Amino acid sequence: MNAVHLRPVDLERDFGQLAALFTTEQDEPTTEQGLRDDYAAHQARIFRLMASENEHGELLGFNWATISRFEASQAYFYVIVKPEQRQHGVGRRLYDDIEQAARQAQLRTLRVDVRDTCPEFRSFAEKCGFSERSHSWGMSLDLNTFDDRPYEATIEMLKCEGFQFTSMEALGNTEANQRKLYALNDTASRQTLGSDGSPAWLSFEDFQEKVCGSDWYKPGGQMVVIDTANGEWAAMSAITRFSGADYAYNLFTGVDQRYRGRKLAQAIKVLALRYARSVLQVDTVRTNHNSKNAPMIAIDRKFGYVQSPGMFSMEKML
Repeated sequence: MNAVHLRPVDLERDFGQLAALFTTEQDEPTTEQGLRDDYAAHQARIFRLMASENEHGELLGFNWATISRFEASQAYFYVIVKPEQRQHGVGRRLYDDIEQAARQAQLRTLRVDVRDTCPEFRSFAEKCGFSERSHSWGMSLDLNTFDDRPYEATIEMLKCEGFQFTSMEALGNTEANQRKLYALNDTASRQTLGSDGSPAWLSFEDFQEKVCGSDWYKPGGQMVVIDTANGEWAAMSAITRFSGADYAYNLFTGVDQRYRGRKLAQAIKVLALRYARSVLQVDTVRTNHNSKNAPMIAIDRKFGYVQSPGMFSMEKML
């Protein structure tokens, strides 16, 4: 193997190549500016960001490690190596660099997401001492094959029972309503099958910044079900279209466990899919589910979703 050395990533020199590698290896469109924005937003928590290059100065790969917002002793990371440079020890060198830095920082846990279509990546993680923590399934729906008409009767029945189907746009995207949306998101996500009960946000202010303040946040795509008998927010489904994407993404569908078993998830997801078709104007909707969330997976299969590539969450205790 030719000489390889590590150096700190240079914002101007490397971020274009890093964005291209993220796009290819993570199957997500990533622009150089988007990566710069992400770096700026999380810079204080990024404790390792190194490039690997050969003696000719050619970039071979990089690592990127960030301390968790929720647990100061935990970090998550990426190690990405150009396909033609794999099987030569570059990835292991980049990972060992992260682990050494993590130990020096007295971190206790490292986590990494590995695509479930790449057994070689999982094998690499296992050789580094990682084990599976959870499995997120990808799901994809062709809207051209989805017939929403059979579900109209269910929606009308629920309306007659006192449930209001609306959106943040219709209700008014006020702070008061954002607080209710946050409370429902937080409660329903913690109660989702397969969840470890951890919060998704540090506080309402964190939710308001990370969700309501994001460029992908569309009030019309934040569907909500309200129990008009008591004003409780019972269910929700959030959908959007990310910049540069040719598909919509159903971020989360959740029902407060007090209202489960009444087909609210099915009904609100139908409205989210209608929004994707008529407003977002896409032919495809994607989503992800914890593999243990059998009820939501069953609903999506009923709609015609097919399983697509997902992610294993891998963890190592230091």
